[in-house]
Amino acid sequence: MSQDMKQAALDYHANPIPGKLSIELTKPTATAKDLALAYSPGVAEPVREIAKDPELAYKYTGKGNLVAVISDGTAILGLGNLGPLASKPVMEGKGVLFKCFAGVNSIDIEVNAESPQAFIDTVARIADTFGGINLEDIKAPECFEIERTLIEQCNIPVFHDDQHGTAIVTAAGMINALELANKKIEDAKIVCLGAGAAAIACMKLLVSCGAKSENIYMLDRKGVIHAGRDDLNQYKAMFANETNKRTLDDALDGADVFVGLSGPDLMSAEQLMKMAANPIVFACSNPDPEIRPEVAKAARNDVIMATGRSDYPNQVNNVLGFPFIFRGALDVRASAINEEMKVAAVNALKDLAKEPVPAEVLKAYELDKLEFGPEYIIPKPMDTRLLGRISAAVAQAAVDSGVARLPFPAHYPLTSIHDVYGK
Repeated sequence: MSQDMKQAALDYHANPIPGKLSIELTKPTATAKDLALAYSPGVAEPVREIAKDPELAYKYTGKGNLVAVISDGTAILGLGNLGPLASKPVMEGKGVLFKCFAGVNSIDIEVNAESPQAFIDTVARIADTFGGINLEDIKAPECFEIERTLIEQCNIPVFHDDQHGTAIVTAAGMINALELANKKIEDAKIVCLGAGAAAIACMKLLVSCGAKSENIYMLDRKGVIHAGRDDLNQYKAMFANETNKRTLDDALDGADVFVGLSGPDLMSAEQLMKMAANPIVFACSNPDPEIRPEVAKAARNDVIMATGRSDYPNQVNNVLGFPFIFRGALDVRASAINEEMKVAAVNALKDLAKEPVPAEVLKAYELDKLEFGPEYIIPKPMDTRLLGRISAAVAQAAVDSGVARLPFPAHYPLTSIHDVYGK
């Protein structure tokens, strides 16, 4: 980032008011009567009702449209373990995206926890305040146990976006890329460079979408994860195949797909040449991908590329997923975000990329034309259709899979929890 851009980012966060979020009133407060209703004595009435029936908290408070964005700061973006307070700008930023794209209110919470169990205990004790919990920037492998335990202990959706948001957007783009390459997901040989939270979640969701685990070769810093290794945690071990492949070169030989969730410049043009015809490369290390698109396309004109960057086509961007996934889950008061809801989001996202692109989207990106093909396998974040398509698909999947506590809304898409109860 240039020095000018660094200063602009600091100024943006500092001026005219520090931070990126504020709290707004939803009721009138102009008179003494208004204040008597807002606080004492009027507030006693909803207190009594909620004490009798906790579900009425969704009717009388903002719980149903409120998500907690929670981190311990152990894996902040690509910056590493810088502590919980340093993660606050990112968590506030996540709140901006929730509000901007899906009308979801959020509060960021940074937890200074001495252990995963302390983090779990802290979050579990405050969970009833919220309609959902978005976990963020928590290092692996602790993030897996934290999310699993909180899902068990909480009766609201708990979603680690670094895992599942990345996985959903990746899977949607991957299925479309495979279609363009005239390949079937169940036959595709997939190489995943990286074995952290996002990588493992991506591969698990691809399996849910039809990929075969025996066709997946995952690599960590020590090379291919194979059945002969005795240094694997339980999460990596899920992808330990019987294979004589040991290096990235071995794994890429004849591979159809490369997914990079690791670090910059770890894939060379020579390694790309080893892949099968019409290779698919998702180089998602950010800001610097495993291989730059211009390098890849200079080596092979049949490659289909995606990265995590906005200045290249096919950006794998979590904002395509999490705001709308939570919107759908909140609108039917889901108790969890399950595999069925994730797959529904994948399918809605991939299908939207095949539809004609509205003029307002083209204008937002200063494009004359955009249509389904190698340079457009994932919708653009500014596409306003995302709210309706993904939230509706997720809400319907929640109803169908039995985790919804409200029926599918009659009028969809919704932009606020108030629409559930009527205005």
